[in-house]
Amino acid sequence: MGMRSVNRVVITGALARDPELRRTPKGNPVTTLRLVFTTRRKVDGNWEGAVNFIDVEVWGAQAESVVKHLGKGRQLAVDGRLEWRENSERRPPNQESHRMVADSVEFLPGARDRRRSGPGPRSVAGASSGRN
Repeated sequence: MGMRSVNRVVITGALARDPELRRTPKGNPVTTLRLVFTTRRKVDGNWEGAVNFIDVEVWGAQAESVVKHLGKGRQLAVDGRLEWRENSERRPPNQESHRMVADSVEFLPGARDRRRSGPGPRSVAGASSGRN
């Protein structure tokens, strides 16, 4: 491959559901957040919004912190990268999807969730992709 590619994504949005912690067979903590965000585009001269969802995988101590402090409705900024996955166990078979893997998650002020009501932004950095 000649040219080096860059895979970096930053998304702000709200949690669509409460996160749940799970562990890999080797005991590594991981959670998958469902992040909802809107995009806007001009259609026939008028701005229209569209609701979008993306799954965000968070690993390690950051996964534990997210599950402990965040709940549905909480506003987040997530910095990470996109991964393409094929899942042969889903129906229909071989369903493909994009997923974001978080490098850092920042708790934003705004809509409060049921779990935490502390002040201002808070960052939970360092989610390395410690898989398996």
